[in-house]
Amino acid sequence: MADATIVVEDVTKRFGAVTAVRQIDLEIDQREFFALLGPSGSGKTTLLRIIAGLETPDQGRVLIAGRDVTQLPPYLRGVSMVFQDFLLFPHKTVGENIVFPLKMQGIGKAEQAKRLAWIAGMLHIDGLEERFPSQLSGGQQQRVALARGLISRPALLLLDEPLANLDRELRKEMEVEVRRYHGELGIPFVYVTHNQEEALTMSDRIAVMRDGGFDQVAPKLEVYTHPATRFVASFVGQANRMDGALVSIDGETARMEWGNLEIHVARPEGANAGDRVENFVKSERIDLIADTAEAGPGDGAIASGENRLAGTLRDVIFKGQIADYFVVLDNGTEIVASAASVAAGLPSGSRVIARWPADAGQCFISAG
Repeated sequence: MADATIVVEDVTKRFGAVTAVRQIDLEIDQREFFALLGPSGSGKTTLLRIIAGLETPDQGRVLIAGRDVTQLPPYLRGVSMVFQDFLLFPHKTVGENIVFPLKMQGIGKAEQAKRLAWIAGMLHIDGLEERFPSQLSGGQQQRVALARGLISRPALLLLDEPLANLDRELRKEMEVEVRRYHGELGIPFVYVTHNQEEALTMSDRIAVMRDGGFDQVAPKLEVYTHPATRFVASFVGQANRMDGALVSIDGETARMEWGNLEIHVARPEGANAGDRVENFVKSERIDLIADTAEAGPGDGAIASGENRLAGTLRDVIFKGQIADYFVVLDNGTEIVASAASVAAGLPSGSRVIARWPADAGQCFISAG
C-alpha cells in the first residue's frame, strides 16, 4: 500500500523454544480499522506489543509513517495502546486519569484542559471528570481508558481485547461506538480479539492468526465468505464440516461421497477424483423445508447442483431474530441450519429437507 502507516517486515519473535510470531509481513493504511483475530496463543497480542514497542522482535523491523521504530521505546513511537484491563489509577479522578499521558509529555495545563474537553465530549464522558473510577460503570471506565489512549492524538491506536470484560449488551454498544470514534479520528486502529463477531462488526480487514503466522489477510467479507484455509473456514462463522472423498469432477464442481450419500461441492484447487476432502458450509447457507410429498426427494445431490438431504429436526435454539436448527440427517450426521425464528416455524421432531447449492461451501483437500 502506497499510503501504509504501519509496515511490519519479516518479523519473528521467540520466547525460549517457542516461536510466538513467525516471519510476519503486514501493511496497514492510514484510515484502516484492522483486526488481528485468532485463538489464545496464536501470536496476535505479541504482534501488537511488537508494534507498540513493548516487545523487540528477534528479526525484522517495524515502520510507522515511514520511520523505522524497531528499536525505539513506546513513548517515542507516537502510538497509544488500550488494554483489556482498564488500568485506571483508582486514586486519581477521571480527568486526572485521562490527562496523565499529557503530563508525562510535559504539556501545559491550558492545553491539557483543551484536549480533555475535546476527548470527553467525543466519548460522551463530559461531566464525569471529577469522579473516581470506582464511581463509574464498566462502560464509562472503558470510555475513560479510550480517552486516555486518544488524548495525545497518536498516529495510531492499538487495542488489546478492550471489550472482553464488558457484558454482552454493553459490548455491542461499545463496538458501534469504537467504530464511530475511528471514523471521526481518521487514524488506523489495530484491534486484537479472539471474538469473531467483534472483528466482523468493526474491522475493514482481518488477519486470521494461528501458530504465530497468518492463515489469511483479507477484507472481512472475503474472510467470511471465501476462507483461504480449513482453519479459517472452521474458526470464522458457524460452519458444518463434511469430510469424505471426491467421486467425480465436472468443471468447477465435484461430487463428494459423504457417509452413504453423494453431495455437490465446489472443486478444491488442484483436486482430483479420489482425493480426501473437507467441505465447510456456513449454517445460514442451509435452507430447511418440511419433508412432504410435494417437496420432492431428499437423498443427496441432484442434477441442478443443489444438495437435498432428509432428516429429523432434533432441537431448535432460539437466539432472538434467528434460531439454530439442529438436524440429524438420515445418514446419521448432525448439521446446523440458521434461519429467521419467525419465518421457519418448524417444531422439534419435524421431518425436514436441508438444501444448499454446491457453491455455498468451501472445500479443501484434507491434510495428510
